[in-house]
Amino acid sequence: MIDPGFVHEIFSAIAERYVVANHVLSLGADILWRSRAVECIAEWKPARLLDVATGTGDLALAILRENPEVEVLGVDFCEPMLQVARRRGLNRTLCADAMHLPLPDASFEVVTVAFGLRNMPDYEAALREFHRLVCPGGHVLILDFAMPDGIAAAPYRVYLHRVLPRLAGCITAQREAYRYLGASIERFPRGAEMLELLRTTGFQTPVALPLCGGIAAIYTAQKPQLLSA
Repeated sequence: MIDPGFVHEIFSAIAERYVVANHVLSLGADILWRSRAVECIAEWKPARLLDVATGTGDLALAILRENPEVEVLGVDFCEPMLQVARRRGLNRTLCADAMHLPLPDASFEVVTVAFGLRNMPDYEAALREFHRLVCPGGHVLILDFAMPDGIAAAPYRVYLHRVLPRLAGCITAQREAYRYLGASIERFPRGAEMLELLRTTGFQTPVALPLCGGIAAIYTAQKPQLLSA
């Protein structure tokens, strides 16, 4: 079970160096992954979008740069991360627990979460909360790390559990936070397992898009339309 208090503590500690650390540790690939997510979102043409676990606002700001007409609300339970997001230009933010958001039902055409669902204590409960907030016919998009299959798996695990914490410790002075990262990626559902979880929580037509050989993935799904009377 993921401890929300521990997650809050580590993200508060790395907030000021979070953006730099992400770019360095992924060799800039995180920027490309968010760009691909923005392309998916642009196809749906939402008017209102909720970015859950927005952190320092990376995905929310990328969406706004390409789609300035979209009304984007960034939500996170870590106020130090939101402070960074606001300084970077994310004007609409809310500090709240993603598991119990104080927002009306069916109030967004799209709900996104980038590298955040993995840190929540109950994946299924979180997805049900996202389902509540998406309007009928709307979409959910999840961007997160995954584990590659085949011959890439072993060297990636070495990087994830041995190399990455050392590099991150140099950048953020918080090596423990990045030891947690590796463990959280290992247990996070991926591929068919994530698609089934989306179906279980009420979404339809789930799709998985592996990125960079499977070290990350985008998952999309749609909330069913209301049936006509």
